[in-house]
Amino acid sequence: MTRLSVEMLAADAPEPITSAGHAQLGIAVLAGIAVIVLLITKFKLHAFLSLTLGTLVLGAVAGAPLDKAIASFTTGLGTTVAGVGVLIALGAILGKMLADSGGADQIVDTILAKAGGRSMPWAMVLIASVIGLPLFFEVGVVLLIPVVLMVAKRGNYSLMRIGIPALAGLSVMHGLVPPHPGPLVAIDAVGANLGVTLALGVLVAIPTVIIAGPLFSRYAARWVDVPAPDRMVPQRASEELEKRPAFGPTLATILLPVVLMLSKALVDIVIDDADNTVQRVFDVIGSPLIALLTAVLVGIFTLLRPAGFGRDRLSPLVEKGLAPIAGILLIVGAGGGFKQTLIDSGVGQMVLDISKDWSIPALLLAWLIAVAIRLATGSATVATISAAGLVAPLAEGMSTGETALLVLAIGAGSLFFSHVNDAGFWLVKEYFGLDVGQTIKTWSIMETIISVVAGGLVLLLSLVI
Repeated sequence: MTRLSVEMLAADAPEPITSAGHAQLGIAVLAGIAVIVLLITKFKLHAFLSLTLGTLVLGAVAGAPLDKAIASFTTGLGTTVAGVGVLIALGAILGKMLADSGGADQIVDTILAKAGGRSMPWAMVLIASVIGLPLFFEVGVVLLIPVVLMVAKRGNYSLMRIGIPALAGLSVMHGLVPPHPGPLVAIDAVGANLGVTLALGVLVAIPTVIIAGPLFSRYAARWVDVPAPDRMVPQRASEELEKRPAFGPTLATILLPVVLMLSKALVDIVIDDADNTVQRVFDVIGSPLIALLTAVLVGIFTLLRPAGFGRDRLSPLVEKGLAPIAGILLIVGAGGGFKQTLIDSGVGQMVLDISKDWSIPALLLAWLIAVAIRLATGSATVATISAAGLVAPLAEGMSTGETALLVLAIGAGSLFFSHVNDAGFWLVKEYFGLDVGQTIKTWSIMETIISVVAGGLVLLLSLVI
């Protein structure tokens, strides 16, 4: 298992923008994170503004000149948006196409038609995992809630028996599997290979979602036995459509970018020759940008046209798909600025220097840092971004597989124990008609199980990779 190695990094360490000692840098980090937490939780300030102000506080307390701190922040913001912004945008467009065309409903209805009885929780986790690949967590929740409530009511199932598997599938995809914003930012921050991270993320996600979904739902249903609230059933997109895309083409469109990116990773492993024509072709078609762009273009023919969408509806759909991610892009960008300021201030090297004599594995350290920030801020994305900035120096000298596992350790930690400072907590509470205590017994514990199981699996994989 990879340990911290300061000697190996010393020669390549960047010149810090401040000459502050470890104590001052430590206080600066705590002050910066404290400001972010306080502004988000107490003053309800938007995460973008909170991260921006927290970054300036970090630089000021660390003794960095204001102009250099601002330069670090803007550089990190620009680099992060350039690296992942287009990917987030393409993912949002694909998700909007999937939702508005009725393709998501088609997948849901097809799988549910073939499931019943004891297999229903497993069907729900399968649906959520597939739907959750291209969709943001909140969008996935809105899409699946009508199905969860409908199945629970018509089939006389416990709401938690059906709802927990669906939430687990969405949450695991959100935290561990690109092209979701958190994993993408962490991949960019530590320089991981996206294809390898995707492959290992799916490998970790499968047992994690089984344990936190269908298996845990048995206990959640005993602890919280509530009926499905009729008032929370929103209208499904496909109810307004005369026709919708077929199951096969819809599923193929969703999985297309995953297949392309995994193919690139496989070819890179089998053919280790930069001049090989096959490898160069897969390097292009398997790049995240081309893979997602291809899926969007294919979706025009497999999703929109079968649903009766003409050319005049394409542009408005794209605009509606992009509008909700403006805030996400700003948060991700500001998080990248915060990360870059951490690095330029010498905080990353400080973490290495302080931890060089510890016996704690690098992956466990990354998980613990993400857990701490998640508990404080309530945001999985903020936790991922901040933790990635702090532990980025650990990736130096790691193999491709180890770097991918570092990303997954951060992602796993970012999901730990969602509680009252997390917007997702209140989203689940209101949709399912629960009180705070019931939400903690179900949703919060489910998130903790995901975090611990995924973190444990990452540590186990590190023994063989």
